[in-house]
Amino acid sequence: MNIVLRVNKEVQDKMIEYYTPKKRDKEIPYVILQADDNDTVITMYTSGKVMFQGTSADVDAMMWQEMMGVSKEEKEKKKQEESIYHNCSSVGSDEVGTGDYFGPIVVTACYVTKDDVEFLDSLGVGDSKKISDDKILKIAPQIAKRIKYRSRILGNSEYNEKYNKNVNMNQIKAVMHNSVLYQLVNEEKPKYDYIIVDEFAREQRYYGYLNGIPNIQRNITFMTKAEDKNLAVACASIISRYLFLKEFDKICDKVGLPLVKGAGSEVDKIGEELVEKYGKDKLNEVAKVNFNNTQRILHTMVF
Repeated sequence: MNIVLRVNKEVQDKMIEYYTPKKRDKEIPYVILQADDNDTVITMYTSGKVMFQGTSADVDAMMWQEMMGVSKEEKEKKKQEESIYHNCSSVGSDEVGTGDYFGPIVVTACYVTKDDVEFLDSLGVGDSKKISDDKILKIAPQIAKRIKYRSRILGNSEYNEKYNKNVNMNQIKAVMHNSVLYQLVNEEKPKYDYIIVDEFAREQRYYGYLNGIPNIQRNITFMTKAEDKNLAVACASIISRYLFLKEFDKICDKVGLPLVKGAGSEVDKIGEELVEKYGKDKLNEVAKVNFNNTQRILHTMVF
């Protein structure tokens, strides 16, 4: 699927800030940057056009399309309408690690009641990508003591076994989200107003990814940037990040190297050190080998 948008300078600047940590190193004429975001390739041209290519291109494009051509009054109205998802009892899920070459994927589902809202607001709960790791390590245990949650960690070896030409990142995410949501809802029997998932695939495609799975959680509300609008999703983001950081540290200790988060050029450098120390097969244990980093790392090595 290919989608092309023409964006204004304000949106372009926000896109550059958002995608720079995920950008490819290759320089292309008339291209500001090219980045990988899960199964979508984003190409920003100097002309102001942006191309989204991949299975979730429509969702990624929609996130930015919503920012364009919206007046201040419309933004305020939308913010008020979305406040219902903040001051409510809800179940929400979010994932961490899908953009990191090293380390696992972690998905968490959380149940937040109306009585939890004031407490979570006082902690400054929000999108984990906007909170420092130090703060994550401080507040995540406090959140975990207060609310019900379920998490699933997918290690690198298992991820590499699952990912192939027929099973992409979004399908893996869908299965993991469904697993923790179904478990939480059916074990805890929460009284909720909404079940919310940060949208990475359209509803029909999401449930299509779950074909053949016996236990499927239904009645989900899908929304972009849900971690900014709903506290259950925000808590899920924070707890997932906390677990990711703990697992990441374990991997660093195991290999004896200061591995780098993300998927940029610094990751390639440490990847080369890892291969020199242990051999290329070690990547299968600690990295997502389908990422372009693998080709760049091995291309520079002599075996």
